[in-house]
Amino acid sequence: MPAANPTIYAANESSVLVDGQPISGVQSVDYRYHRARTNLYALGSPERVGVTSGPYSAEGRLRVASASAEMDALGSEQVFQVIANLKQGDTTVTVTFDDCVLVEKSFDIGVGGHGEAVYGFTAVRVREER
Repeated sequence: MPAANPTIYAANESSVLVDGQPISGVQSVDYRYHRARTNLYALGSPERVGVTSGPYSAEGRLRVASASAEMDALGSEQVFQVIANLKQGDTTVTVTFDDCVLVEKSFDIGVGGHGEAVYGFTAVRVREER
């Protein structure tokens, strides 16, 4: 069986929107989501017979060159949406983070480099559309 070709997205073709507004200077986007799972067992059997789903959590971070006026304008209680359009030629995936809340902001600058702000947020859900 031949190996599948990896899907590669290009940063220079991709974009990030917050509440429909493009965010310039995005250096990276990273996210993760997790759903708690519990195994189900039948009486008298050591083998799992099913799995139940529990709580779901989603979080992400945007790393931006210097800072983002759009992200800085968000209040700590303001709800927003983040859409990351990841592209490489004809290959596209849209990752949408719904009902986000800003939970952290950090800033880093070093000698000989440029400043970078990191905006951390949580989301109610993450949707990936290919």
